[in-house]
Amino acid sequence: MVITGPSNTTKENSMSQIHGEVWVYAEQEWDALQDIGIELLSKGRELAGALNVKLCSVLVGHKVKKYADRLFQHGADKVYVCDSPTLALYDTVKYAKAFEDLIKLHKPDVVLFGASTRGRDLAPRIASKLRVGLTADCTDLQIGDFKHPSGTEYKKLLYQIRPAFGGNIIATIVNPLTRPQMATVREGVMPIPPVQDGRKGEIVTADPDLENLKNVTRILSRVKTEKKVNLKAARIIVAGGYGVGSRENFKHIWGLAGVLGAEVGASRAAVDAGFIEKDHQVGQTGTTVRPVLYIACGISGSVQHRAGMDQSAKIVAINSDPGAPILGVAHYGIIGDLNTVIPMIIDDIKKRRVD
Repeated sequence: MVITGPSNTTKENSMSQIHGEVWVYAEQEWDALQDIGIELLSKGRELAGALNVKLCSVLVGHKVKKYADRLFQHGADKVYVCDSPTLALYDTVKYAKAFEDLIKLHKPDVVLFGASTRGRDLAPRIASKLRVGLTADCTDLQIGDFKHPSGTEYKKLLYQIRPAFGGNIIATIVNPLTRPQMATVREGVMPIPPVQDGRKGEIVTADPDLENLKNVTRILSRVKTEKKVNLKAARIIVAGGYGVGSRENFKHIWGLAGVLGAEVGASRAAVDAGFIEKDHQVGQTGTTVRPVLYIACGISGSVQHRAGMDQSAKIVAINSDPGAPILGVAHYGIIGDLNTVIPMIIDDIKKRRVD
């Protein structure tokens, strides 16, 4: 258990027991809401329920009010809309100032961001300006009590849970003395909450004061690059690891994915070795997935990789090493050379379709 913040006092302790709202940053880009801001509403609802407070989304940008209805349908009770033409394009300084002013005015207890490129850029700047703690890349969040070694007890703190020391331990971090409690959460860790058609909520508009900001950067242009693979939405994933041996041998992974109608994934080791592009990477530093079926081929199963796929409904591991850690989380294990096993599986699938 790690404690952030200065040594406690009675005054600070009483402050920490006052619970405000739970906020989730609803990230939007290229005229579309990003999944991470919706995913976090599922965990946000759980946290807000434990604190008996409202769950709120925060929209920052220009002409973003149109997204409020969708956020209500996914569980938000209130949506804060910070709208200005100067916020049309993402700018760290402007967005951080708008968010900072909003937090100072409404005093939320918990503020959550996705651990996306933008979230990792924006959240630390806001935390620094507010002089509060921030835990990055959380994989779980809970509400619980904490007793300081001095004997002071803190009620209903945010437990910020994340892997540490290369994934070898799970750290639980608490911040009893400053507000808001802030965290970024990895994409794909939380499920998207179901849609509740017709659900409505409260919209609170804010007029950001962005005059006289010292900002030495200018946005000259933006380029959008489409991802080649959508692992988060895949129902079946066939993933290859360093054990595949070469980029050429990855033809077996592509072949099995082809007959199954699956997406192709990979471990970090396979990506680093140049066997496949990074867009296909699954794991702690890649994409977190939860497909119906995950087939791990030649993947040893490091803690970092398992953190990104162990919530799959069914896991099949093909590995020549009977002691590979991946077999410890697999529902079915096949011990053998993937260069022999995978072609046999492909042939069997094709024969069954003919029959």
